[in-house]
Amino acid sequence: MSLLEGVVAEVKEPCSLPMLSVDMENKENGSVGVKNSMENGRPPDPADWAVMDVVNYFRTAGFEEQASAFQEQEIDGKSLLLMTRNDVLTGLQLKLGPALKIYEYHVKPLQTKHLKNNSS
Repeated sequence: MSLLEGVVAEVKEPCSLPMLSVDMENKENGSVGVKNSMENGRPPDPADWAVMDVVNYFRTAGFEEQASAFQEQEIDGKSLLLMTRNDVLTGLQLKLGPALKIYEYHVKPLQTKHLKNNSS
């Protein structure tokens, strides 16, 4: 097993970091929508996050050191949602392990949630 395979295998294990939670409400017509409330002082839609909202999100998720990279690069919510795996792994100049966790357990789920909420 190569070093990279070991790192990828490590990332695939369950993560104990806080994951994104979505509060759902049933509407009168039977459909389900996302509640429009502030989550930890941040707007619920990551596209509306300012740079400091992104920084605070990652600090709260346990990435204190890595959060400063988002501030230095002025990554706001819209930029975060446009980031690719390669952007996170190489563009932010983070260590590989934390960068993989940030992308797989945070950036990717935020992108998926945003797409689901805005595709209908």
